[in-house]
Parts: sequence; C-alpha cells; structure tokens
Amino acid sequence: MSSVQLTGAGVAAVAFTNKGLASHPSGLRVCSSRRSFRSLVVRAATVVAPKYTSLKPLGDRLLVKLSPAEEKTVGGILLPSTAQSKPQGGEVVAVGEGRTIGDKKIEVSIETGAQVVYSKYAGTEVEFNDAKHLILKEDDIIGILETDDVKDMKPLNDRVLIKVAEAEDKTPGGLILTETTKEKPSIGTVVAVGPGPLNEEGKRQPLSVTAGSTVLYSKYAGSEFKGADGTPYIVLRASDVMAILS
Repeated sequence: MSSVQLTGAGVAAVAFTNKGLASHPSGLRVCSSRRSFRSLVVRAATVVAPKYTSLKPLGDRLLVKLSPAEEKTVGGILLPSTAQSKPQGGEVVAVGEGRTIGDKKIEVSIETGAQVVYSKYAGTEVEFNDAKHLILKEDDIIGILETDDVKDMKPLNDRVLIKVAEAEDKTPGGLILTETTKEKPSIGTVVAVGPGPLNEEGKRQPLSVTAGSTVLYSKYAGSEFKGADGTPYIVLRASDVMAILS
C-alpha cells in the first residue's frame, strides 16, 4: 500500500492511499486554484483521482461530506444552480488523530457520522468518490445538529447559539418600517453554549455566558440561520458577546 501526504496553502493536510498502484502526485488533479475577475475570487474543488480509495485527514482536521444545496425556495420555486445557497452542513465521514497541547494528546471531539454545521468560508473543497467534501479544522465546526432544526444545535468550543430578538417595526416617532429598512438587531437570548475553549494545559475553560441570558453581541459577527419555523438564530464566539442585559 502506498501513500501520498500533502500539506501546504490551498491543500489541506490529508493522506491518500490506494491498493496495488504506485502513488504519484499527478493522481491528484486540481481543476484550478484561484481565478480572480475584478473583485470576484473563485475557488475550484480539488479533484481526487478514482485510484485513491481512502482519504484520511491529519491532525485536528475532519472530512465532511456536504449536504446537497437547496434546489427550491421555501415557496417551492425551482432555483438555478447559480442561485442555490451554498450548504453549511454535512456528515463527518473521517477524522484526524488529534493534536498535541503541551505534552497532552487531544483527540478530535467530533465522531464520524455526526451531522455538523461549519463556518461559511472555511475549509478546502474536495471532490472524492464522486461527491463533494470539505476538509476542515475542528475549530471550523460551529456545532452538531441532533435534529433537523437549528434551535437544537449543540455549539462547540467557545461558540454560543443565540435566538435573535425581533427587529423593531416602528421608529421612536411611530413610523412603520418595511423589512428592508428595519435595523438589524444585535440583541438576543442565549439558547445553548459550547463547553469552552481549551487552555494551554488542554483543559476546557467554561464560558462566562449561560443559557437563558439576554445578551448584546457584535453586530456583524457570527453565522446566521433560520429555524424550522422561520425564527432567526445566530452562532458566534463568546468573545463577540459584549454585554449581558437584565
């Protein structure tokens, strides 16, 4: 059995293996690295040749098989491929061996088979076994979905799940605001919190915010989601929570 290990910018650290064939870097084909057109940056997926039958992430990385993009709007309108929203979730199909902090070995805390949500622009896209995947660091995983509703998300590390407060419908003078003119709220109620970040000794540090607290958070931080009933939620790092309201 031969193997190829790749590390470097643009290609996440992984190990490819195959049986009965000599490994060669040409087996890994990159459609294109980055093409910039004015201010638009396009990143193509790295295509893994069919002769490679296994892809093992290294370190604290995970391989996530992407969920398909939505083909219809909530109202049932078919979307062209260019208008389909990029998925932010998928299933963990492989995990690395973990990382070392000091003299302590820290295993990846997410198991294979878990349904996860990740940061929107994180990771390296890979086409493997005719399916789209992402190679991500564990810290790029926002949370674990235990149901189909984001309100039941289990945040990871130092992240916090917040139910966003409703935007004001009127100005202080009584003028009714349209959806486009409503100010984006930055206040909400904490629904769930992660176990906290790892310190230099590899131990979890509990977060200073708790579920049920009403908080003020940084206006442009985090990743926004909508629950099954249309309720807006946001997941952000605890450091983006600026104050607790009471």
